Formats: sequence, C-alpha cells, structure tokens
Amino acid sequence: MLNFKRCLCIVLLLLTAIATNAQQSQPVTLKELLNRVDQKAPQLFTDSAAILIRKAQAVEIRSNWLPNFWLNYQADIGTSNNVIGPYFSLGLVPSSSSGIHNTNVTSAASTNLGIARLDWEIYNFGAYKAANNVANSDVTVEQKQFAEAKYDLRAFTIGNYLQLLRLQDFMSIQYRDIQRTGEILRSIRSLAMSGVKAGVDTSLAEAELSKARLNFIEINNQLKQVQLQISAVSGVPYQSIVPDSTVEIALINQPTAYLFPIDTVTHPLISFYRSVYQNSLQREDLVKKQYNPKILLEAATWGRGSSISPGDQYNALSTGYGFQRSDYLVGLGISYNLFDLRRRQLKLRTQKANTDYDEKKLREQQVLLSNSASQADVEMQTALDRLKEIPNQLNAANASYRQQLSLYRNGLSNIIDLDAALNILYRAETDYMQAKYDYANALFQKAITENQVNKILNLLK
Repeated sequence: MLNFKRCLCIVLLLLTAIATNAQQSQPVTLKELLNRVDQKAPQLFTDSAAILIRKAQAVEIRSNWLPNFWLNYQADIGTSNNVIGPYFSLGLVPSSSSGIHNTNVTSAASTNLGIARLDWEIYNFGAYKAANNVANSDVTVEQKQFAEAKYDLRAFTIGNYLQLLRLQDFMSIQYRDIQRTGEILRSIRSLAMSGVKAGVDTSLAEAELSKARLNFIEINNQLKQVQLQISAVSGVPYQSIVPDSTVEIALINQPTAYLFPIDTVTHPLISFYRSVYQNSLQREDLVKKQYNPKILLEAATWGRGSSISPGDQYNALSTGYGFQRSDYLVGLGISYNLFDLRRRQLKLRTQKANTDYDEKKLREQQVLLSNSASQADVEMQTALDRLKEIPNQLNAANASYRQQLSLYRNGLSNIIDLDAALNILYRAETDYMQAKYDYANALFQKAITENQVNKILNLLK
C-alpha cells in the first residue's frame, strides 16, 4: 500500500511538473513560427544561393556582346626561303615575306612583329537578345522554384504545428485518464479493505493505471519528435515550441472560414510550372536566332622590322629589331554556314518537344490542383459533420462513466462494467480531439491547396 501511494505521488508530481512547464512556456503563434521558418530555414538559404548563381550566369551571358581585342608581339631569328604556291594553314605555319632566291640561303635573319587586332560580332539578328532572355528566364525559374520551396516548407510547418496541438490535447486526455484511473483505484482499495470488493479488482485497476502512464510517456515522446522537426526548420529551441491551444476553437468558431476561392494565378506551384513553360518558349526563340548570319567588324594594325634590306642584303641581326614598316586594315564581314539550316531544324524540333512536355506538365498540375481543391472541400464537409455529432457522444460517455462509478462505489456494478465505461469515455474524448484536429487540418489543407493561407492566419490572433 505504501509503495503504491509513493508511486502514485511520483506520477502526479511528474505530471504537475510537465503541466507547469507548459504553462510557463509562452505559446508560439502560428504566424510567429512561419516568420521564423521564412528567415531561418537552412533549405531556403541553399535555394536563395541557387538564385544568385543564376543571376551571375545572366550577367556573364550579357557580356557575350563584348569584342575580342588581341595584342601580339614576337621577335624571331631564322632563315627566309619561300617558294611560290598556295597551302592550307594547319596550325602554326612559319612564314616570312620576301621573294624567291636563286639558291638556298642559310644565313640567319632577325625580324619582329607587333599586332593589335579587333574582332567584334556587332550584329547577329537577335541572337544576343534571345540569349539574354533565356538567362533572365532561368533566373525567374529559380526564383519561382524558391517560392514554391518556401510555400511547401510553410505547409510542412503548419502540418506539424497542428500535430503538436493534437498531441497536446492527447496528453491532456491521458492526464485525465490517469487521474480517473487513480480515483477508481483509491475507491477499490477502500472497498477491498472493507470487504465489499475482491482484491483482484485492485490488480486490474493497477494494470490500467500502469497502461495509462505508459501511454502518457509515449505521447510525450511523439510530441518531442514533432517539436524537433519544427525546430530543425525554424531555429527555435524545441523546448520552446508550445502551440497556441486556442487555434482549433478559434477556427471552429469561424463559420465562414472555409469560404474562399481557389487562386491559380499566383499559386507558387502553378507559377513555377508556368515559368518553366515560358523558359522553354524562350529557348525555342534562341534556337531560331543563334544560327542567324553574323555581321563582323574586323580591324588590325601592325608594325614589322627585318634585318634583310629591300635589296635582299642580309645585315647584322641587331638591325632586325625595331619597327620599320606599319600597316592597318579595317573591314566589315558577314558569316553564315549554310549547313546551320539543318542544324537549326533538328535542334528546334528537340526544343519544341521539350516545350510541349512543359506545357502538358503545367496543365497536369492545374488539373491536380483543381482535384485537390475538390477533395479538400469534401474533407471540410466531413469534418464539419463530425464536429456536430461528437458532443452527443462525449456527453453520453461522460454521463455513463459517472453512473457506473457511482454504482461501483455502492456495490451495484462490477469492475468490468466500470472499465468499459471508462474506455468509452476515453474513446469519446479522443474522438473529439481527432475531430478538432481533422477540422483544422482540412481547413489549412484547403487553404494551402487554394493559396489562401494568409486569409486563415488573419483569423487567428
């Protein structure tokens, strides 16, 4: 008897300490938690870095219009024996400008050459603009993907926050169950000592009390696991994540909370797939224009010196350094590869297939979103109907338990009937808890599906 009382006191002190700790911790509102997730989630930091990469790539592509300006200089020593005849320049082909000697000359000559050359593709019939458009579209896709990831993370946080509310209610139910079981056990011991009830009833009650304690421990563990998941994305210490217990009732007391239209124009999921489709269209335009003719501006100036005199005299090598002649050349050119017509046709066919896929993917997501909205409406109606019926079950179960407890204390009922009434009350309380959770969850799922989360958050204080 003494051991039982001591154990019961320890349990009650533990439960009181947990309840006191929960009261001392300031509840975290859903708005506050979502703001912390937006600011602290590691996944969002990673995704925002990906946007910076795309922006840097866009700046890099915008610089493609810059010309090439080459500066070259060389000083050489070697022989100068040329022959008449054309050839293809395959790589580096040594060459010098002079006439043909009657004999092979082995005397060395010195030369130097300095060249400044400009090579600029000044116009390509829209290819530069198309490339820039694709780069900007890549940035937009990354930004929309970031927005979708942020939206999904908010949905994840809302789901876990509602789970915390459910588990918090479940712990309260379990706490009351422990108190009721303890009350029954005290009554049984009193009746057993007076000889009214058999001692076996005490063992049954102790087993039920132990089971209730184990359930409480398991629920508390589940609650901490959910707290840890929220802490990982919000940066809030898990011990401080105590949900606001008024959320479910506040939403239930809003009879028109679920009356809002679906928003498919700015929905992050649809916006992302729409940006992917637009990106494919931009790539089609780039394929069409990247094989266009190119108008080139070419300019060069150079200076040259040689130790060979105009009279074909081989002077000292030192006389070959220093510019003796200078020239310049400026011109416009146009370049076009006829076989690019075929290349453009093949590449455009491939890109059109990608565009068609992205368009179908966009339409698929729109249909799925519409179906999800319809399913959310069904879940909402079911949750409302359940909430209307649950109070009847709860009131009847509570009255039944009180009657059975009174009958048992007066020796007019047995422990089996009392335990059955206790279990019915426990199930009714858990059903009510689940009904509140189902309503709040269905409402937020509808809001998430229809991009109306802010409207629901504005209903909460």
